[in-house]
Amino acid sequence: MSTVLYDYWRSSSSYRVRIALHLAREPFKRMPVDLLEGDHRAPDHLQRNPQGLVPVLEIDGQQFTQSLAILEYLNDTRALGLLPDDPAQRAKVRALAHSIAVDIHPVCNLSVVRHATAETKDTPAATRVWMQHFISPGLVSFDTLLSGFDQAPYCCGDTPSLADLCLMPQLYNAHRWGVDLSELPRLQAIKTACTAHPAFAAAHPDQIRPE
Repeated sequence: MSTVLYDYWRSSSSYRVRIALHLAREPFKRMPVDLLEGDHRAPDHLQRNPQGLVPVLEIDGQQFTQSLAILEYLNDTRALGLLPDDPAQRAKVRALAHSIAVDIHPVCNLSVVRHATAETKDTPAATRVWMQHFISPGLVSFDTLLSGFDQAPYCCGDTPSLADLCLMPQLYNAHRWGVDLSELPRLQAIKTACTAHPAFAAAHPDQIRPE
C-alpha cells in the first residue's frame, strides 16, 4: 500500500510532514499541489481536503489532513519519539510546537497576509513588514520557552522532537523574510544540528524546488 503526500514545496506544514516521513524512513510519493496556481481549490483536491489546504497524507489505507495531527499519527505508528512519555513534559513539548504551528504560522499564511495588506495594494514591502512583525517576537518567545529544556543539541534533548519539526520550517520562513536571528544563538545552534540530520536535509524545500 503506497504512501502519497499531497503538498506544496514551500508550505511550512508540508515541510513538517516531509521531515517526519523521512525520520520514519517511510517511502512516499509526492503529488505537488501548486498553491500559486490555485490547485488547492480544484475539485479533486477539495475532495481530499474540503478546507483546500496542504498537506494531505494517504498512508496505511487512511487519508489525513492537518500537519500536527499527521505528525502525531506518524509518531504513534512509527515510534518516532517526537514526544516524551511523561505527561507534563509531553504537554510542554507540545506547547513549544504549538507556539509556532498555532500562533505564528496561521497569521503568516500568505492568503492571510495578502488579505490583510490589500489596502496597501499587497506590496512586497508590506508583506515583509507583516512577516517580520509576527515572526520575530514569536521566535523570541519560543527561545524563552526553550530555557525549560536541556538543548543537546535539539530543542528538547538529544533527538528531534515535535518542536524541532515545527521550528525548522519557521526558521526557513524567517530567513526568507529577512528576520534577524543574530540575538538568538540557541536557535542558531538547533538549526545547525537539524540541518546536519539527513531527514531534515531531505525534506528541505530546496530539495524539491520546481525548476
